Amino acid sequence: MAFGWFKKNKNKSPPVSAEDQVVEVQEDEEPAPEAEGQKMAPGEIPASEDQIAGPERTANADFSVEPVDDATVAPESGGYFKRLKNRLSKSRRNLSDGFEKVLVGKKKIDEEALEELEELLITSDIGVQTTMALMGRLATAKVANAEEVKQLLKEEILSILPSPNPVQEINKNTPHVILVVGVNGVGKTTTIGKLAASLNASGNKVLIAAADTFRAAAVEQLMIWAQKAGAEFVKHADNADPAAVAFDAVAAARARECDIVLIDTAGRLHTKVNLMEELKKIKRTVAKQIQGAPHEILLVLDATTGQNALSQAKLFNEALGITGLALTKLDGTAKGGIVIAICNSLNIPLQYIGIGEQLEDLRPFDAGQFIDALL
Repeated sequence: MAFGWFKKNKNKSPPVSAEDQVVEVQEDEEPAPEAEGQKMAPGEIPASEDQIAGPERTANADFSVEPVDDATVAPESGGYFKRLKNRLSKSRRNLSDGFEKVLVGKKKIDEEALEELEELLITSDIGVQTTMALMGRLATAKVANAEEVKQLLKEEILSILPSPNPVQEINKNTPHVILVVGVNGVGKTTTIGKLAASLNASGNKVLIAAADTFRAAAVEQLMIWAQKAGAEFVKHADNADPAAVAFDAVAAARARECDIVLIDTAGRLHTKVNLMEELKKIKRTVAKQIQGAPHEILLVLDATTGQNALSQAKLFNEALGITGLALTKLDGTAKGGIVIAICNSLNIPLQYIGIGEQLEDLRPFDAGQFIDALL
């Protein structure tokens, strides 16, 4: 069922395609906060020949791991739900206040009100397909006021939002390898740092691999986050073979008896084909060392890019087989409905949401809390 707004706007220019999005996104990752006393000295990144050789060689590989200071997750103030609600304030005002404006003074939900609600949902990035399903349910339900509309929408949306366990069962006898992917600018570096801090606080020994060797300052940023998170760290020289970094990181993790390996990857090469082929190479290289690895492939998406996040997810999933999603920057957008669109459109669990810059601001996705905070 489609009401007037969708009919009037369906022929407007579509969002940027997945192909264009991956090629065009060029901005750097948001810089990591500089750890006190941890400025990089010139020439600190090693660049010897045996460090940048291909993943075939292992005999005399240097598996040195950068020493880091222990870091703990800072305590929250006011409770997580309160923080979540505050960080989603832009999206909540857009949706919840929008319901009040549309339905104020309405004694019944007529076609005009339904058309305005349809516009509100679509412009909140919930997506056309999901919006049509929700509007069909509203059209047949007997709801009389804004509170009943919100309650019905909560129930319907909750039915399409899963709350999966954020981390699969970890075999303590072998490192659990998580490959982290996504285009530049979505927040991969900070997501890895926050995830490492959370896993470390849970009693896991974590190693981070800096396999994004093509972007200036990527290694330095990731090193700072590793130090803040209390994780060990493996790096190579600038422009080294990313698969070689991943190979050495897994070998180092086995030698050091680490529980989890987080592998950072590039988000942009000269073409999208090169990017996907490089990621496939890393995946194959890791699989040769540990059966079943990488055990997880986590795609990081930026909530502020709206429907383009969906396009990116489809493209990466076709190439790599994504096992989970992390959605960042929800505190910076009024279109938090993209969470609903992603869960309804993709058969990929949303595992984490990012609601701020602090270590504790990356959280396992909880559908019930999210809907309560949003509406």
